[in-house]
Parts: sequence; C-alpha cells; structure tokens
Amino acid sequence: MRIDGVFSGGGIKGFALVGAYEAIESQGLRFVRVAGTSAGAIMAALIAAGYTSAELKRAIKEVEGEDLLDDTLFDLPFVRWLKIYFTLGLYKGKKLEQWLDGLLRQKGIRSFGDLAPGALRVVTADITNGRILTLPDDLPAYRINPHSFPIARAVRMSCTLPYFFQPVKLSVPNGKALILDGGMLSNFPLWLFDEEKKQKRPVLGIKLSTRTMQMPRQVTNGADLFGAIFHTMKDAHDARYISKRHARNIVFIPVEGTAVTDFSLSDEKKDALIQIGRGYTEAFLKRWCY
Repeated sequence: MRIDGVFSGGGIKGFALVGAYEAIESQGLRFVRVAGTSAGAIMAALIAAGYTSAELKRAIKEVEGEDLLDDTLFDLPFVRWLKIYFTLGLYKGKKLEQWLDGLLRQKGIRSFGDLAPGALRVVTADITNGRILTLPDDLPAYRINPHSFPIARAVRMSCTLPYFFQPVKLSVPNGKALILDGGMLSNFPLWLFDEEKKQKRPVLGIKLSTRTMQMPRQVTNGADLFGAIFHTMKDAHDARYISKRHARNIVFIPVEGTAVTDFSLSDEKKDALIQIGRGYTEAFLKRWCY
C-alpha cells in the first residue's frame, strides 16, 4: 500500500527511525511523499532518493558519528566558547553535508528537481526573519530556484542544532538569513500534510517520544527555565496538530535515554535504538486502522 510519512527530529536518536522504516517496509507499505525535521529530514531524504531500509541501515552503520563532525584545531573549553561566540557553532556541518550528498548521488539524486514534485519536504528555521521555513516550497521567497537547490544542503540546514553546528546563511535582498535546526519551531511537521483539503493517502507519523502530551514541567531555577523555554519552542506548535484523530496514525518511540548529540554511540547502542524503533513500529502496525 502507498502512504505518506512524517519523521520527527531527535539528533543521533534517529537510529530508531531506521528500525521503524524496516518494520514499515516489511508490511508492504511504500512511501510516496515524505517530510521530516533534523534526523527525520535525513531519513525522509534518503527514502525519497530510493533507499530501502536494508541499504539505509548499511549506509548509516558504515559511518562513525564522529566522522560527521568537522575537525577542530583546539578542544580546550575556553577556546570552544570563543569559537561559539564568533562563529555561532562548534562545527561547520560540511562533513555531514558531504556525507549526505554522497549517499544521494549514489541514487542519481542531487537537487529537489531530481525528485517528483512534493516527494520531499524539509523543515528548517529562519531565525533572521523569525519563521518556519519549508524546503523546497519557500525557496522562491529567497529568490532561489527550488529545482536546483541541493537536497543535502537543505537537510544539513534542518540538522543545524544551535551552537553545535554553525548556521547556514541564505542570501536575501536585504542581507543574509541565518538558518537553524527546524526542530526549534517544528520538530514533528505532521501539519504539512494536514493542511491538504483532501487527503490523498494515509499519513503515518514516526515520533521519537514516549507520549502524545507533554507532562507539566517544574521550573524552579534558571536552568529549568531555559529548558522549559526550549522545549516549548520545539513542541508547542506541533502539539496543536496531535489530536486524538492524529495520534492514531503516529508511532511513538521512547528514546529518552540517549543524548541528541552523542555522536560517539557504540555499535551496540545503535543496534539497540534500531531494534526499539522496529519493535514499537511492528506493534503499532498490527493494530493500525487507516
């Protein structure tokens, strides 16, 4: 059966999405259109390019997470803070983009024009103009041809975790727009397909989270306040769209025990995340009524 899919962000926890894709493929389900944020954007792009779950699993296990981080000259804490202050991030993100570009080119894919219209949508955040940016849809507003825009660049933009990766700069008539991780404003862009007047086919969401609703947060100090603000930015917009009607089409995968920036994950931990994703998705699909 042909379906559409939405993949949430989650940093390195995205290994669980690979397991979910394995389970989905094993049930004979095939994606027509996909969308995602951050790690979900990586999954969506590779699926749109034609990767099977077996090929995708092999590709991500052949690379070490630390190989996707650009080399840094100094690793002293003070120097790292200086680098963040002046460059807005520890890593350039070039290696991540090059890795993605290489995988896409193996399937003969480079730009959005190489895909069917609407096959892939990637969510990022324009912090200069204060808006959610959906690629390739919103590129004409920046006077950029969406058909020639590199998919690897779009996905790298969606993965730009604040202060970890340096922002991507887009040229605009009045200067430069800084683009960061789409998860800041929409970590699970289910709304992209919900905006359609008539649903073309079932939409399946894969969300790296344990529950449909966020539990109230205890805010007793400055650190708690920062965390609460960040999570509200990340989740509040999407929570409006996860009603009971939507929740029945969402696989919730608990991955809270892993840090989003733990690029030194062992093979055992990667396999464990993949198995968690597969297990929860298999259980969900057994009762999914679309």
